[in-house]
Amino acid sequence: MSLGLVARATPGRTLGPGRFLLLAVGGLALLSGLTGALVLLGVRMPAAATRLAASHGELMTLGFLGTVIALERAVALGRRWGYLAPVLSGLAAIALVAGQASLAGLGFVGGAVVLIAVYLAFARGERSLQLGVQAAGAVALLVAALLLTGEPILDVVPVLAAFLVLTVVGERLDLARLGGIGKEARRQLTVVLAVFVAGVAATPVAPDGGTRLAGLALLAVAAWLLRNDLARRTVRIPGVTRFVALCLLAGYAWLAVAGLAWAVTGTTLGAPYDIRLHALFLGFVISMVLGHAPVIVPAVLRVPMPYRPWNYAALGLLHAGLLIRIVGGDMLALPNGLLVGGVVNVTAMLLFVAVSIASAAVEVRRRRVIGARRAAAGAS
Repeated sequence: MSLGLVARATPGRTLGPGRFLLLAVGGLALLSGLTGALVLLGVRMPAAATRLAASHGELMTLGFLGTVIALERAVALGRRWGYLAPVLSGLAAIALVAGQASLAGLGFVGGAVVLIAVYLAFARGERSLQLGVQAAGAVALLVAALLLTGEPILDVVPVLAAFLVLTVVGERLDLARLGGIGKEARRQLTVVLAVFVAGVAATPVAPDGGTRLAGLALLAVAAWLLRNDLARRTVRIPGVTRFVALCLLAGYAWLAVAGLAWAVTGTTLGAPYDIRLHALFLGFVISMVLGHAPVIVPAVLRVPMPYRPWNYAALGLLHAGLLIRIVGGDMLALPNGLLVGGVVNVTAMLLFVAVSIASAAVEVRRRRVIGARRAAAGAS
């Protein structure tokens, strides 16, 4: 999701297959997390997969998203030591899959520390609101990693949300300045984010009140993004630009749903908790992942991943599955609503991965054929 930072990346020395390996480890965390999700939904899985259910949340947030975000930052920084962040997070994800929770905790903490150092390195050349917001997200990642070594993930959800929300919003703020965003709008966002952080920080001592305050702030953040993000303009441009914009706008809508759920239901468990959790982490965060992947993956791996209309199938399934889960399963308590919606969500993510890999493979092969033909024509 680091479009701005990657675009300004210093050339550095490429690591060749190392980036592919790190991204593959992030993919392993994703697949393991999705497997754990299917177990939680009640889908029959091999006995060896059942233990992944307990690590589902950590694998998706720290293992998958934490590793991928750290890899993006390392590429943008262009320093070899910066890659230690995704390496540590990736090794921690592998340890978690292997059932070594204590070792995984150390790796996630170490990766977060290095990620903060990466932002400090950026700050030497640039001091801006957007960079500060993203750095605050890295601090939230460190706090979450530390808490998860002794607290159940249920109590750490607000901090994990802070990590991802601040990271995404900081990046969108970085790009919003290209649209001529004014000082007043930046000031408003600063105040709203400060309220959000205050709400999250209050949850250890006042869980319900802190959650509700953070929810009100999330509503305001969603409104700010819908009003100021460039996606409102770029959605009119066909092709990959429209696809990215639709992913973003849909994600902002789900962020508003999440904020409303946080503000209204507080820490109520059961269906309200499921709505709070998945409207944010699936509806908002995964929409951001789908929208940014066609730009970020080529920038990180130096491999083309052209846009295909098939990408809309994954996007549609993601939001259809989430609607089935939240409206049908949580709000109407329809039989198998949670199961059907959850399985559709998992299918959507797997489909997007498959389409992305296939698109990249076809494009690489096409370019090789064109290069070989040109070489042959030149030789003749």
